[in-house]
Amino acid sequence: MIVLVVALTIGWIVVNSIAASESERAGVYYTLLAVGTTFLVLVLVGTILYLTITVKTVRLAQQQSNFIDSVTHELKSPIASLKLYLQTLEKRKLPEEQVAEVHHSMLEVLGGLDHLIDHLLDAARLEKGAVEIPVEEVDLPAVLEQCVATTIRLYRLSPEAITLRLQPIPLWAHTKELEIVFRNLIDNAVKYSVNDPHVEIEIYTPSSSTVGVRISDNGPGVPPKLRRKIFGRFVRLGSELERKQAGTGLGLYIVRELVKRMRGKIHVHSRSPLPGTSFEVELPRRPG
Repeated sequence: MIVLVVALTIGWIVVNSIAASESERAGVYYTLLAVGTTFLVLVLVGTILYLTITVKTVRLAQQQSNFIDSVTHELKSPIASLKLYLQTLEKRKLPEEQVAEVHHSMLEVLGGLDHLIDHLLDAARLEKGAVEIPVEEVDLPAVLEQCVATTIRLYRLSPEAITLRLQPIPLWAHTKELEIVFRNLIDNAVKYSVNDPHVEIEIYTPSSSTVGVRISDNGPGVPPKLRRKIFGRFVRLGSELERKQAGTGLGLYIVRELVKRMRGKIHVHSRSPLPGTSFEVELPRRPG
């Protein structure tokens, strides 16, 4: 379609130029030339815009399809597990120790569902717009320790799997938003690490007015050309039918949007010389 419009534009210019050179009323022809050329240029611009919007729409539809596949899988698996646990308790008389273990497993499954619903609700709140939350002085090491404890319980990790290098630095922010940001980043660091995850979390000072948190994992890493793409909504690397990690493709999108709201920055680097990825979040110590 674009080629056809370009051909029509060139043909219009050639025809009108010939007609103008053979006519005594050249002014009329040049006026028609200008009007026709303008019209064809507008058609060309409209065609390009239409194709651009179509491509974006197709990509969004594909992302939404991946999101639906992901959420369906994330809901179906824990529901099937809960059903199996309940059927076991109903049909078999188990010793008290096994009953307690089944109850503990069911609570873990419900915790995963709760985490998934939190993701969806956080994304919905961001789409609707920011709600003003008063800032407060935050104990950043305590926030990180709480997020780490939640992750260790969720994935049944040993405490040695996550190394903390913390220091008290004054920070004024939204405690809830900080918890969402670091909970998602630590959760991702564990999920995408190798079979024996080892995550390092460090507080550092990029400048006198900012504070930084670096979260490094020992996973396969993120290719440089995809490091901006992973913060998109519904974006997950690989096929939904083949992936092993749970998720909805909303975690890093939520992280990026909350960090932007706090006037901070987030960077992705290779964990050189070790394998893995490092996410660095830099935030102003006081709101601007």
